[in-house]
Amino acid sequence: MSRIVLKLGGRVAATAAAEALELRAQGHDVVVVHGAGPQITAEMERRGIVPTFVDGRRVTTTEVLHVVRGSLAEVNGVVCAAIGPSAVSFFGDAIGLPATQVEALGLVGHPVPSAPPPVEEALAAGLIPVIAPLATGPLNVNADEAAAALAIGLGAERIVFVSDVPGVLLDGHVVERIAVDDAVRMLGDSTFEGGIVPKLEAAVMATRGGVRASIGSTEVVA
Repeated sequence: MSRIVLKLGGRVAATAAAEALELRAQGHDVVVVHGAGPQITAEMERRGIVPTFVDGRRVTTTEVLHVVRGSLAEVNGVVCAAIGPSAVSFFGDAIGLPATQVEALGLVGHPVPSAPPPVEEALAAGLIPVIAPLATGPLNVNADEAAAALAIGLGAERIVFVSDVPGVLLDGHVVERIAVDDAVRMLGDSTFEGGIVPKLEAAVMATRGGVRASIGSTEVVA
């Protein structure tokens, strides 16, 4: 049975949950990793905290981390409810998701490949792990990077980044396929900016780790 990791963006997390059930019905092991970017930003603004990003990654203080955890819990509950009784909720820091701290961003970590035993046990029981991307520390980790690290560690065949972005855009058009070397070059010369940067970097990481990766309708190939 092949393993597939679905990374769901915060804006589509509830509606995209059906894709996890469809893949499970086709006989795949499915792991869901979700973000909560819009929800975190909205709550920060409600509290008068100005969001700050560097290359699509949120600068995280202790106060921001509290907001992150609450927003992730909200989205995790929605996704689990949408999937139904086969969903099992996990927070990355509770299951030992490892990461190296990126001190320039505060309480932010760069996740490294791992296969947390609770996730393996849930898959063995026929369940769908739904993972909120925090790492031990606790540290805030980018959901795209967390999904890629888990995909590599769990030996997934494929990772799919599902969001409200149709794919990788160049000159306003979705690219059908992008080679890893081209992606790295364009990331290096700042062809891309904003939220697509960590998605593409995560897809490159996954591809180099032996996992097929796609962002929307764009396939990232070795």
